[in-house]
Amino acid sequence: MEQDSKKAQAGHIPKDGVVEDPNVVEFDGPDDPENPLNWSSTKKATQIILSPILKNFNSSNQTAGALVTTVFLLGYTFGPIMIAPLSELYGRAILYNTCMFLFIICNILCALANSLGSLIVYRFLSGIAGSCPVTLGPGSITDMLTSEKRTGPMGAYIIVSILGPNIGVVAGGYFAAAAGWRWDFWLIVIVCSVLTLLSVLFLCESNPYVLLEHKARHLRKRTRNMALQSTLHTSKTSRDLFTFSITRPLKMLMSPIVFSLSLYTATVCSYLYLCFTTFETVFHDQYGFSSGETGLATLGMGAGCVFGCVACGLLTTTVSKWLTKMHGGNSKPEYQLISMILGGVCTPIGLFWYGWSAHAKLHWMVPIMGAVFIGIGMIFTYMPSMMYLIDIYTRHAASVTAASTILRCLLGAVLPLAGPAMYNALGLGWGNSLLAFISIAFLPIPIILSLYSERLRNIRIFKVEF
Repeated sequence: MEQDSKKAQAGHIPKDGVVEDPNVVEFDGPDDPENPLNWSSTKKATQIILSPILKNFNSSNQTAGALVTTVFLLGYTFGPIMIAPLSELYGRAILYNTCMFLFIICNILCALANSLGSLIVYRFLSGIAGSCPVTLGPGSITDMLTSEKRTGPMGAYIIVSILGPNIGVVAGGYFAAAAGWRWDFWLIVIVCSVLTLLSVLFLCESNPYVLLEHKARHLRKRTRNMALQSTLHTSKTSRDLFTFSITRPLKMLMSPIVFSLSLYTATVCSYLYLCFTTFETVFHDQYGFSSGETGLATLGMGAGCVFGCVACGLLTTTVSKWLTKMHGGNSKPEYQLISMILGGVCTPIGLFWYGWSAHAKLHWMVPIMGAVFIGIGMIFTYMPSMMYLIDIYTRHAASVTAASTILRCLLGAVLPLAGPAMYNALGLGWGNSLLAFISIAFLPIPIILSLYSERLRNIRIFKVEF
């Protein structure tokens, strides 16, 4: 606890030494219980568990068709641009609760929609609101846990986030067949209403910068000393701060390091949705699966994601500890990227395996095993990338997550639309081989960054002011 507390001051309060100005408000020493890094394990677990559960149910209604799914993901693209900076200005809890309420309203409108046009509009709006948990989740974890303790919770968060679309395809398909597609949305409304109530009751503000502002405001009111200010106080107006903050995710994408990792991650993660477009052809048409059984086939990729999260978490932690020890106790964010190289190997293997086994019409278990490797490769790409970016942009974890989410959801929305045309032209074998070759082309990125990232971050062209 003492070690975490010292890191809390070093990581959350970017000042050296002791603040001597009596009007500057900080946390009350290294053991201040208001500091999220000093919360009890139970309280931390509650906050970490709630946000990915919200994300899971936000993902699970992506079953209304390719176009409606695309529009939903486009909402996921635009939502983080505003949600991330707002959370860094006004806090995470109010954004979670407000966006979940809006998400419920939008899904009610989807359930009541009487035309495709209105359904598309409401799905877009629900995507904007539903992007909140996936955008703020890593930031919430960063608020409460130091770098060496984030791997497990981040892995659990990613498992729930990735399994959302997998479980949603299966559950939504069976439920829609039994009760009609509108009940997919009503089910989301019912479940999210319960989750929103739990969120309002138990989700606490974790952003230390916002907590310090609240503390300073309370002390000014209690002591009537209007000179008291948070140690992070700025003279900028709220309007200027908002304008400055809302451009931060886009500015971060201008950084070659952030852009290259985000593009790589976005491309690999979009393969999840792209492969889903082929499952109907492969398992229904070739192997005679029913619609429900075809949905169950997607769980192969989900199983790969679960295994990938566990394996990646263990490998990343082990490698980071070993390298830290080898370098005299000096831990570096670049150590997170070593395991990402394995993802660059597993993804193309899975794509070749899935594509050509389906092309050859081998036993149905063979392409599913290929999908397992795709899931493993996707996690080994996504998880180390996010942990590295969060480590180098700890103060703005929500914004760098938003920057990555923008590209990931944009490609996830567009590529599935191009999937049928590509597979019709190239077939399952060469179509998936093309995706594998693209994945291989990205492999040098984690290798170069793991070796030279620390130097590159100090070169002017790689620095972006935000």
